[in-house]
Amino acid sequence: MRAVVQRVSRASVHVDRQLSGSIDNGLVVFLGIHPNDGPGEIQWMADKIIHLRIFDDVDGKMNHSLLDLGKEMLIISQFTLYGDCRKGRRPGYSDAAPPNLAEPIYQRFVGEVQRRGIRVATGRFQASMEVELVNDGPVTLLIDSEKRF
Repeated sequence: MRAVVQRVSRASVHVDRQLSGSIDNGLVVFLGIHPNDGPGEIQWMADKIIHLRIFDDVDGKMNHSLLDLGKEMLIISQFTLYGDCRKGRRPGYSDAAPPNLAEPIYQRFVGEVQRRGIRVATGRFQASMEVELVNDGPVTLLIDSEKRF
């Protein structure tokens, strides 16, 4: 499982020009699913993201987590995080889970974050989406459950 995590002051996602989800202060998580991902990766990734200390304390140090401050999360599925650009000019996506495997894992990840008390907004799985966000900081992190980076 891979994630691009961005601290935002606000974010929204539209599908077919209709608002699908929006948040105020919190995190946008672009989530890529690998075919071997399962319950362990879901729990690990949810725990890692909601406990990341990337929000400022009163001294301006990144010392608080999403959970500490009761902030929100917008979760967007994004198979292109498994794009392999090493050969040629067209990325290969063979490391991304096919939609029939990825969607239930994505939904379980959303549920796991919600179960931990976080308000979650989402896009629509496998839809063409327009995501708007205001990156706060900017703070952007890459997380990989296989710890490749």
